[in-house]
Amino acid sequence: MSEIASGFTQPAMGEGPSLARSGLLAARDFVEVRFAGTAEQGVILMGVVLAMAATRDHRFVAQTQTYGLEEQGGHGHSDVIISDNPVDYPELQGADLLVALCQPAADEYASLLHPESVFVFDCESVTSPPSFEGTRFGIPFGRLAAEAAGKGEPAPDLLTLGVVVGISGVVSRESLQKALSGIAAAGLKEGKKKALAYGLSLDPSEWRKDGACS
Repeated sequence: MSEIASGFTQPAMGEGPSLARSGLLAARDFVEVRFAGTAEQGVILMGVVLAMAATRDHRFVAQTQTYGLEEQGGHGHSDVIISDNPVDYPELQGADLLVALCQPAADEYASLLHPESVFVFDCESVTSPPSFEGTRFGIPFGRLAAEAAGKGEPAPDLLTLGVVVGISGVVSRESLQKALSGIAAAGLKEGKKKALAYGLSLDPSEWRKDGACS
């Protein structure tokens, strides 16, 4: 499979304490995150927006991305390392948070999980989730995106990112929304902001069971 890899390392923006975060991983001072799926699912955009939000939380960030170019079966990932201290190695050693949006990605990257990780997957696409004894959420992102589109919020990638941040708290909600406002393309900004807000507003607790879609 042909691949493209790129990314950046960014020091914290500004000074002072990080903004308040709330979620399962909010208290950790070092977090490794992987978004995995196809290019069409927006995993690269999710990683970039999350990384920019983390810098607004006055934290250090390394962000990299790799994606397959094959038309069939290709998938890739976008990685974000967030730390209270400078990041000296930009490649993931594990995944505190794995977001898998297709079955091949879930199968390939589940080995990065450890017992204290959080595993979020699209239960409509990942129909045979890998065995994992830690905390996991099987979420019907496709159905949620369809519902959001009916409300005039057609941005499934940003909806997914909102849900993930609501679960994990790896960045503050305020910084996430400001980061999106800073990079969203003209003409698409309002729809993306609404989709992100919709994702942040959802309560994922009903999907924290056996991973089955409901």
